[in-house]
Amino acid sequence: MKKQTKTAFLELFGTSPILRVLDFLVVNEDFDYSMVEIAKNSGIGYSTLKLFWAKLENELIVKRTRIVGKAKMYRLNLDNPLIKRFRDFYWYVTKQAVRKEITEKALVRA
Repeated sequence: MKKQTKTAFLELFGTSPILRVLDFLVVNEDFDYSMVEIAKNSGIGYSTLKLFWAKLENELIVKRTRIVGKAKMYRLNLDNPLIKRFRDFYWYVTKQAVRKEITEKALVRA
């Protein structure tokens, strides 16, 4: 497995498997993915993903969008008000981290 860089969100809140999955799905919310692709792109094992996937579905955090061959495709459920707020929070954390980095670089140059 290749070494993955951490997003600002993961730097701040940790890299638990469920946070890695949510991180991947928020950043790539325009597309749908199979569970295998989600596990691979999140940097976790497929068997680990299966441990909590049912909960993500039951809580309407993810939704199935279509079936391609035998693969069921999923994406973040942006119809869920909780997920809308989570996404807003995610991007707020990211923007704050970018602002902090820009400020720190400006101070170093001065």
